[in-house]
Amino acid sequence: MKHKWKIGLFIMVLMLVGTACGAVNNKGEGTASGSESPASSSNATDPAASPSSPTTRMVKSEKGEIKIPAEPKRVIGLSVVYPEFLYALGVTPVAVQNYHEEFQSYLEQPFKDTVKMGIAKTPNFEMILDSEPDLILAPAWWSEKDYDQLSAIAPTVLLPQRDDWRDELRDIGEVLGKQDAAEKVIEDLKDKEAKAKARLDELVKDETVLYLRIMDNGIIINGPNIDRGHFIHNQLGLKPVDNYPQNESTLTVSLEVLPEYDADHIIVQLDDETKAELQEKYSHILNSSLWKNMKAVKANHVYMVGGKEWFNLGMAPLADSYAIDEVVSIFEGKQQ
Repeated sequence: MKHKWKIGLFIMVLMLVGTACGAVNNKGEGTASGSESPASSSNATDPAASPSSPTTRMVKSEKGEIKIPAEPKRVIGLSVVYPEFLYALGVTPVAVQNYHEEFQSYLEQPFKDTVKMGIAKTPNFEMILDSEPDLILAPAWWSEKDYDQLSAIAPTVLLPQRDDWRDELRDIGEVLGKQDAAEKVIEDLKDKEAKAKARLDELVKDETVLYLRIMDNGIIINGPNIDRGHFIHNQLGLKPVDNYPQNESTLTVSLEVLPEYDADHIIVQLDDETKAELQEKYSHILNSSLWKNMKAVKANHVYMVGGKEWFNLGMAPLADSYAIDEVVSIFEGKQQ
């Protein structure tokens, strides 16, 4: 009964939002005032509010200024990287979008009560509604088309697309009033990277490293010009093969072409290690004479890393931190 009641209420709210938007447009009012959810707008005249402890505040979004709870308690992040950003800032989301069936190991325990909504072109509005959020955060490039439905459930802040995850983290820190925490996450990781880079320089020196992802669409080499490869080759300082094209971010190669990029070490990541098709594809690679004759393979310098743990590599702080520990551990292990 409770579930049906919520769905019915959501439908009614959507109808009211549509009517309200029409009225606002007829009056020629701005987008920001028309985008407040019924729940948030009711706080504007809350007699319990006091100047010293406001219950709401205004924040910037891609839809203008949005009124949100001063201290949101039930936050949803709509993006596969937003859950990491939220947790890095000390916020455990009530529901998230997820690519893999299980959370990354570093989120498994803290997210034990967090609802997994999967990943799709359209969010699961039913699950979002059932999670009773008081704030929804989403990248505009992903969720702008769904803004009316989302903002009918809870105040929804759409954030801009950024080239660097650090700026995304700062944006979320700004919304949550955790700007200092965001800067600390960035600085702490920067220090960790510097120490790891120095250690890897001792361990690996000028030996070359190839970073491969085994995906549905083929064997992908990640170079220094893309987030993941930039992390491996620039931030951690592991040298790419000399013949990697400098103007290419990634290369999709066949097994026959792979030996042309013959590195001293190979890091291998299965996009989803639970998928039987990818396991079979990797098994085929391992059994190939082309693979067996590569320099890293003959030297036993091939390292399998976690698919879901590295899924957000180069795009989120917790994934980067996990990968730093794993990469250092891999090469330290080779010295024993």
